[in-house]
Amino acid sequence: MAKFFLMGNFTEKAFAGFLKDPGSDRSEVARKCSESVGAEMKSYTYLRGPYDFIVETHGTFEQMAAIKMATEGSGALKNIAICEETPLNEIANHATKVSSGYKVPGQ
Repeated sequence: MAKFFLMGNFTEKAFAGFLKDPGSDRSEVARKCSESVGAEMKSYTYLRGPYDFIVETHGTFEQMAAIKMATEGSGALKNIAICEETPLNEIANHATKVSSGYKVPGQ
């Protein structure tokens, strides 16, 4: 299973829900969303900045895309970015091999 980070924003609909129930535990809802597709949520954190929350979840891209589709489709969330952990050193090793034979257009 790959490690993913889902960052997103609440909509006006969600903020109205928080005003109605300030103690709402969104982490439990996120956990249930993950489990419903066979993924495993590791953490849920509210953020200050361009995103309102970040969720670390282990699973597949298809599972993350399904979570995005369903939760944004509800109208409560928007702008969910799906970011996948990546092995940068392994990528750099492959890039070194590619760059040794790559020619810039026109050269």
